[in-house]
Amino acid sequence: MNIKMVDLYTQYAQIKPEIDKAMEAVLTSTDFISGKAVGEFAAGLGAYLGSNVIPCANGTDALQIAMMALDLKPGDEVILPVHTYVATAEVIALLGLTPVFVDVDEHTFNIDVRQITAKITPRTKAIVPVHLYGQCADMEPLMEIATRHSLYVIEDTAQALGADYTFSNGSKKKAGTIGTIGTTSFFPSKNLGCFGDGGAIIANDKALAEKIRIIANHGQRIKYHHDVVGVNSRLDTLQAAVLNVKLKYLTEYTAKRNAAAAYYDEHLGKLNTVRIPVRAKNSTHVFHQYTIKTAEDQRDVLKKTLEGMGIPTMIYYPVPLHLQKAYLRDGFGPGSFPVTEKLSKTVISLPIHTELTTGQLEYICNAIKKTLSA
Repeated sequence: MNIKMVDLYTQYAQIKPEIDKAMEAVLTSTDFISGKAVGEFAAGLGAYLGSNVIPCANGTDALQIAMMALDLKPGDEVILPVHTYVATAEVIALLGLTPVFVDVDEHTFNIDVRQITAKITPRTKAIVPVHLYGQCADMEPLMEIATRHSLYVIEDTAQALGADYTFSNGSKKKAGTIGTIGTTSFFPSKNLGCFGDGGAIIANDKALAEKIRIIANHGQRIKYHHDVVGVNSRLDTLQAAVLNVKLKYLTEYTAKRNAAAAYYDEHLGKLNTVRIPVRAKNSTHVFHQYTIKTAEDQRDVLKKTLEGMGIPTMIYYPVPLHLQKAYLRDGFGPGSFPVTEKLSKTVISLPIHTELTTGQLEYICNAIKKTLSA
């Protein structure tokens, strides 16, 4: 079987006429930078999320621009989960800010909100919850903490675009629209992915959205008039054209990912040697990743065996941020964040995408059962 972690070609083949037409329109117009499709995509995604969207070059830029827009200064502390991709911490460090790590919940893999308050100091200015693997962090109590301590909240929504968070009063908001600013990525493997790099910043406040827009465009509202120090971070028109097409299918893509996840749940959920993903009670799941937990002595054996059977897997993330050479700090060695350290040795992500067939899912599940029962 030709199984992929993410089958981008087959997805493209399903909508090829629309994609080719959209890209040809850009090629014909030669409007490659800040073209019509960029504005259309910003409006379309904004309508989907119910917020203001500013496209940019990638998800890492989105985080950096968000922090610049909030006027965070060197020495300010930013709280973030230690179980995440390096980009979340990277931009904090690049801006001269201080990353303050918090462990994650062992069930949802998202930031453990119960541990945040103890990490707040007079220098703390923001919290960056990462909606990992496809579902929202527990945003209601997190926002209560942020409000109580006058902190900004920057949502890293790169893995959970489209997820809904339900508050205790029954109201719902999309991931990325709950905090002060949301950020996301359109890296090709994301649920809404383009054919290269791309990202966006989300802001409910119109004045803040305009400030973000200016920063992303060299700090200028009018060409050659630079009001603030900015950066050059643009979403290419060709990528926007691709995203305009794919955005129409995002709800369908989410349903397909959930169908694949449901199959995994049904066929792996009864194994004593596997812990399937836990759904947070107050968030939908868009399954950017389907991540299971195994025993420490079984994870690497399972990975190697599956790959020998033509089944790709990924480990997110094998080395926790606090143990990475670039982020080593006095007092934070092994044992500092036990949940994350345990996850780094036990989690493994299985293939999940919009084109998985029942036959492929059956093959994967049977291979896991056979390996873990041997």
